[in-house]
Amino acid sequence: MDILLDILNEMVKAHPASNFINSLHQQYCNRGGLSKKQLEGLHSKAVKAQIISQGKLATLEAIIKKKPTRERAAATKTAVLPVKDEAIGKNISDILEKYPLHKRLLFFKSKFDNNENIGALEIAEIERFGKLLLK
Repeated sequence: MDILLDILNEMVKAHPASNFINSLHQQYCNRGGLSKKQLEGLHSKAVKAQIISQGKLATLEAIIKKKPTRERAAATKTAVLPVKDEAIGKNISDILEKYPLHKRLLFFKSKFDNNENIGALEIAEIERFGKLLLK
């Protein structure tokens, strides 16, 4: 016994011109089920029509309550861009003036220019290069 199909058939007979009821009937026949929102819409229409028995309406309510409520996830917060430390940028550019083809410092400069995070170990490496190369 398919209560949903019975309700849909009775609603189609009562409202043959209703696009909403016809589309629900079509979807139920093709896919074999309806979403929770569609079932809630069907329930509200069936209550207004007052042609569906109370037992079938109660069964429809139970089916609606059984279905999980899917909520959209809250919007994620974007990470705050790190503030550029101009001392690091100046240190990199000073070393690159003296050694313009230093590959590791060119890599750090590209990270600095693209606002990527430069870690503590990388900052220590830049300072070490500055001490070694800028004496």
